[in-house]
Amino acid sequence: MGTKIAKALFLVTAMMFFAVLALDIAIPTLVLCTMALSTWLVSLDLPVSRKHGGEAA
Repeated sequence: MGTKIAKALFLVTAMMFFAVLALDIAIPTLVLCTMALSTWLVSLDLPVSRKHGGEAA
């Protein structure tokens, strides 16, 4: 009976390890992609609508 508990404990530990490993890869990837996208959006030369009429800058 002890080996069944040990096998189940090993299985749960391995599952937790690989789940955390996947998060350890996915979250920094999302952060880096968001940073790259924001840099790309800022660097675009989009026409900015400016109000020209009695407003001071």
